Parts: sequence; structure tokens; C-alpha cells
Amino acid sequence: KQHIFCAFALPTITELGAMGVSSSSQGEDSCIARVKAKTVVVQAGSQAGSEVEQLKKRIAELEAGTKKNPNEFDPYLQNRVNAQTMTQYIIESSKGDKQLAMLMNSIQHACKVVSNSIEKAGPAGLYGLAGSANSTGDDVKKLDIIADDIWIECLSRSGVCGLLVSEEQEKAIVIEDAAKRGPFCVAFDPLDGSSNIDCNVSVGSIFSVYRRKSPDDKPCTEADILRPGTDIIVAGYCIYGAATELIITFGNGVQRFACDPALGEFLFVSDMKMDPEGGKKIYSCNEGNSLQWDAPILKSVENFKDTGYAARYVGSMVSDVHRTLLYGGIFIYPADKKNTKGKLRVLYEGFPMAMITEQAGGVATTGMFLGKIGRIQDVVPEHIHDRCPIIMGGERDVKALLELYEKQSKA
Repeated sequence: KQHIFCAFALPTITELGAMGVSSSSQGEDSCIARVKAKTVVVQAGSQAGSEVEQLKKRIAELEAGTKKNPNEFDPYLQNRVNAQTMTQYIIESSKGDKQLAMLMNSIQHACKVVSNSIEKAGPAGLYGLAGSANSTGDDVKKLDIIADDIWIECLSRSGVCGLLVSEEQEKAIVIEDAAKRGPFCVAFDPLDGSSNIDCNVSVGSIFSVYRRKSPDDKPCTEADILRPGTDIIVAGYCIYGAATELIITFGNGVQRFACDPALGEFLFVSDMKMDPEGGKKIYSCNEGNSLQWDAPILKSVENFKDTGYAARYVGSMVSDVHRTLLYGGIFIYPADKKNTKGKLRVLYEGFPMAMITEQAGGVATTGMFLGKIGRIQDVVPEHIHDRCPIIMGGERDVKALLELYEKQSKA
């Protein structure tokens, strides 16, 4: 009978033991390498074939033993390592526009600094009123001023902004220096819902970004930002709660990022898309104002109650809209007899939240406003702190409310 010879003799099971091959984890890799280094001599006969099979089986067992067993921490570690960062997303979404990438990185930096300031507010003695009122007559908290300073500094130093509009500033901030200004106009509420800050309820920042239309060789004017929401190129909000999350849209869906405090980086969580069926049955509004509402709003809220809807109202627009986007339902802050144009500001509350809601598959409308029912995005602000009614959420609930307005107009 013929034999086939190779460079090395086939080790027997006994020889493997002498080589130190065992089931223990220590030295497994070297054992596998030594076993594989032996070139097999195949000898005719059943005994040799059986020995080869035993060797193959033993090699497979050793190789399997070197693999890491899965555990409950793997998803956590994998997400931190593999998740897309906000910085990566900005670079991809800005499509080579370095100035837009610089702007968005300045915005995410402002959000991180504000979040850190809120976390330290109690020990630093930053709760309470600052003793002044803002441009719209609201009492100003200490953290309002701090957040405003952070946003203004981050944006003005980015070198790509030409005009800034803040809820806390009566007038628009125009960047006069040609070397420090750029093509973007940004409207922002640096700390939305700050009336809740002293009781540790979630608050947030909201922003919208326009690209200027006036010539680049001159400073921007308010006309560059007093435009419909349909001209906005980027909108978003940051919510400061149990976690700090940044939600953003470039007009191509809505993306959700959460800040990992250990890394100091926003990591991608998911795309945000409202349930096309309407989601949970939740209505969100300040019923303390109900005596001032018009008939369709009153009737719609009564209908929601009668059909098993739950009431949820935080009092921070960021928190209420965030929940609505994730869970479903409707958020209502309408015009009333006392505030005929509503109370929420168009440029840095209504527009960005409407854009995000629509991009997430929802509906954002003013209800009956200035004699007609229309989209929030189509409103043309008359001044930088102009207001408009806000009704936004899933199509199921917003459509039911608008039908009452339509019936009233036909009556």
C-alpha cells in the first residue's frame, strides 16, 4: 500500500498532550498554531483516518475556545464604538460646505456647554431670577442669561454667521466685521422652558438657520431672516433632561443624537418618524387658558377627552413636542382672546419645530389665523419676535381639529 509523505510527521493524540495541547484558555492560540503546522501524513487504513478526524475535531474545539463569549455589555460597548457621531453626520450632510459644517459644529458645542451649565446650576447657585425681563416680556432666569451668552459667543466666533436673533435680545445682532461674518442667519431660543429650570424639569434650546440673500460684501439686515419657514436650511432642538439629546433636520428626515457624557460627543440614536396611524392618544395643551380659546379648540379638546385621550403637558415646548414626535398625539398652543397671534415666537419656536414635525411625517398648522387655515411654515414674520398659533402632531389628531375649523367657516 502506498503512503503519502509530507515535511512533518502526523502527531498522535498522545503527542498532542506532550505538546501541551489542552482545553484551558492559556496558550490556546499557540497550541492551535503548532497543531496546524504539522503536515498530515495520510496512511491507508481505517485507524489513520480515524486519528485524522480526531485531530480535526480537536483543532475545531481549540479554535472555538479562543472566541469571546457574548455578554450583556456587548451592545453598550458596540454602540459607543460603532455609532455615527454628530461630527461625522455634519460632515456628510453639509456635502462639502465647510462653512455649514463649521456652523453646525458651533451649534453642537453650544448645546454641550449649556448642558454642562445646567448640570452645575444648583451647586453654583444659578437657580432663580436674574431680576430683568426679556424682549417678549418674560421674566429672565440666571440660566437664561448664561445660555444666551454661550450661544452668542459660539455662533459669533464661528466666523460663518452674519446675523443672530435671540429670544433674550431685543434687537438682532449683526456681525459687522467682514473678516468675522459669513452667509448664515441663525434664530434661536437659548433656553426654552426656563420657567421650569428651578424644579429640574426638562428644558431645551431651539434653532433655525437661513442662508442670507443680501450681497456678501455688506452686513446682513433683518430682511435676510424675516422670511417664511420654507426658506430654512437646517433646524433643530436640544433637550436637556435625563439625557442631553440633539434632534436635527437638514430637510431630509429627522435624526436623533444623544450625548455620551464620558466621551463628550453626540452619538446617533435613530431616525425619528411619527407613527402614520397617529400613535398614542395624547393631547398636550395648557387648559388653564381654555376660557380664552375659540370654539373649535374647545370642542376638539372635549372630543379628545371623550374618546379616551390622556392629557400630558410639561410647559416646555421642547419637552412636549419631543414627546409628541416620539409617542404620537397632538401639541396645541393656539391663539386666544388674550393673545390674538398666539404666544410662541415664529422664528425660533414655530418654524424650527414645524419643519422638524413635517420632516418626521407629522402636520404643523396655525389653525385659523389671519382669516385662513395654513401651514406654520408659510407664515411671513413681520418682526424678529413675531408670534403665531401652534398646532402640531400626527395627521390623525391635527386633521380632526382642522375639520372643526372648516365646519365653523362653512356655517
